[in-house]
Amino acid sequence: MSEKAKKPQKLKARLPRGFVDRSSADIHATNEMIEKIRGVYELYGFDPIETPLFEYTDALGKFLPDSDRPNEGVFSLTDDDDQWMSLRYDLTAPLARHVAENFNEIQLPFRTYRAGYVFRNEKPGPGRFRQFMQFDADTVGAAGVQADAEMCMMMADTLEALGIKRGDYVIRVNNRKVLDGVMEAIGLGGEENAARRLNVLRAIDKLDKFGPEGVKLLLGPGRKDKSGDFTKGAGLDEDQIEKVLKLVDWQANQVSHKNTDSNFILSSVNRIDTSAIRSENNESTNASRIEMLMLAFGWNKLAATGIDELAFMSRLFDLGGYQDQITIDPSCVRGLEYYTGPVYEAELTAKIPNEKGEIVQFGSVGGGGRYDGLVSRFMGQPVPATGFSIGVSRLMTALKNLGKLGQTKPLAPVLVTVMDGDVDSMGRYQRFIQALRNEGIRAEMYQGNWKKFGNQLKYADRMGAPIAIIQGGDERAEGVVQIKDLIEGKRLSGEIEDNATWREARVAQVIVPEAELVAKVKEILATQAEDRQREAGSK
Repeated sequence: MSEKAKKPQKLKARLPRGFVDRSSADIHATNEMIEKIRGVYELYGFDPIETPLFEYTDALGKFLPDSDRPNEGVFSLTDDDDQWMSLRYDLTAPLARHVAENFNEIQLPFRTYRAGYVFRNEKPGPGRFRQFMQFDADTVGAAGVQADAEMCMMMADTLEALGIKRGDYVIRVNNRKVLDGVMEAIGLGGEENAARRLNVLRAIDKLDKFGPEGVKLLLGPGRKDKSGDFTKGAGLDEDQIEKVLKLVDWQANQVSHKNTDSNFILSSVNRIDTSAIRSENNESTNASRIEMLMLAFGWNKLAATGIDELAFMSRLFDLGGYQDQITIDPSCVRGLEYYTGPVYEAELTAKIPNEKGEIVQFGSVGGGGRYDGLVSRFMGQPVPATGFSIGVSRLMTALKNLGKLGQTKPLAPVLVTVMDGDVDSMGRYQRFIQALRNEGIRAEMYQGNWKKFGNQLKYADRMGAPIAIIQGGDERAEGVVQIKDLIEGKRLSGEIEDNATWREARVAQVIVPEAELVAKVKEILATQAEDRQREAGSK
């Protein structure tokens, strides 16, 4: 007996781990947010460019987690010339390649912004995706730290344009020269120690998550979490760890500046007086932190240079009116090796509900810094650059949970129902559609099974259509159409309890000549808009 033929297995629909589908609401919210960000960037004089999703892997350079394994950390393939190509890991390395390749045509300083998806071939987890959107702004060809200060101020303006109030965010600023000077002093200078320095950076970057004790373990032998997973440490000895923690745990290491002359720290910036930004009651201020850094680490030439740059930036923040939003913070290090000077990070400090309604602190939503070596790799000459990146998806979640985004959705289209499927009737319905669209009114003709009219109204209800247009044979013979105000009809249905009263009311449905269709639809939509405004104002 022959075996019964096996049914072919259905292909299982499955979303790749670390990736997400985006709904219409998410896309509209993202577009709303991006337009606000774009408005600030362009106000500052930045213009857009676009780079491709793929770059040659060697062009990503230090940006790769492991350049010896082209598929480690990034998604890579070989092209028909057997050259490795990778999906971009962020938007900075592609910009460096673009500038170098078009250097003779680019006007310096080159001020540009870019938005797009980036990809990480890393283990996904809660809030950690393999594809996510970034929105970057960069200045290439400006060596002075005033360009870095401008980036910090633009980050502050961007957050406020998105509805984040002062006091609910902070821009934290540091300088990698300070940290590099400390690294040099504890014997981790030079190219041969690049990997260990990166481990130290990544350990320090966990300060807000694990606290000083956790960072101390990561700087030393390593740290085991509650699940038993062990993270190997940077292998520093006790003396080295003490010096690093003295830098980054500034809140525990502040020195009194009551009788200290702050001008002594400004040798390379014409000895600008920072006393104007010192708190009268001796609270910790940008000036006091800079003094603390100089007293603790000014003996190192590289660190002193970085501290002077922070002092210069701090004065610009003060003069620009940003001293309350932008904070000098030695614990801000950023986790990438290629930064060469000021680094900065935007952090939300407000308590924000997450998707489950739990109050959480979102923390960092963007950051960046100076990367003078990325373009230079292609050029053989110094090309200074600085810029920052906003994590669009992360910030969008915070804004939506704060009620600052996604509250206004595009009005659903007016639905022209179908009573007859012959070509003449369809032609008339199409004419109605075109008349509405020509006046800028979203409209669609029902494309499902027109013979089940009840399904058409159910469809209109599900998509939130404000109006339904109906014309059967009788209306067509008279040259009229029925217009149903579906919003008012839904309201009335909750107030009228018996069919007789409903039939007598019928105020949510009118009959007008075909020639008056567009005017009546406009009138109803305007009334609905006024009702929505009144309702929003009463909340």
